[in-house]
Amino acid sequence: MTEKPHATGTVAPGDVTRRVGIEMLRQRGIDVEQLIQKLIDNAAAEFASTYYYYSILRMYLAGHEDYKEICEDARLEDRQHYELILPRIYELGGSLPYSLHEFADRAGCPHAYLPGTDNGSHPPEQPPSAADILTVLLESERCAIRSWQEICDICAGKDPRTYDLAARILNEEIEHEAWFIELLAMERDGQVQPSGHFRRGAPGEAPYSRNRAFHHGGAGN
Repeated sequence: MTEKPHATGTVAPGDVTRRVGIEMLRQRGIDVEQLIQKLIDNAAAEFASTYYYYSILRMYLAGHEDYKEICEDARLEDRQHYELILPRIYELGGSLPYSLHEFADRAGCPHAYLPGTDNGSHPPEQPPSAADILTVLLESERCAIRSWQEICDICAGKDPRTYDLAARILNEEIEHEAWFIELLAMERDGQVQPSGHFRRGAPGEAPYSRNRAFHHGGAGN
């Protein structure tokens, strides 16, 4: 009989308290608990720091419909990043905080507050300039790039599933940075810094991170 070296391992047959997918990561040197915490921080940043606050920033780009369109693409794609990474947190044995306030506080990037609101404590006395809003958007994307690059570095060659998800998100964050550099350079400095891109075919298309068949249905759904 041919030997089946992968038929058994450290997880006993029928054991539902442990996961082979997690054990394999530990064998390859991944600190799974630390990875979970970093993914929660990144998920919180995508949902609270960007998706929520980008909604407000977009509203204040009044009179700049082209800027609003690009901001909307980034806003919806950041929500998709949250949706994409959420199941992986649970696959690894983690969980979102059970309080939205705690979740928002966990964000690995600063909240993208509307300029002139003293970190969201009151409405602006004067409408902020488009350049000021674009600066907030740009720096938010740069924090996201650093955060997802860290996940890719941790997982490269050791955790192909998390690496793939993080790399898909990172691809879009890099595009977002290029968009806002192009817009800010012209709006503030009158200079051309081409991003090399154009608007998405549809708002929030998320060409890298969206899985058309992706859903959160339970087993058997």
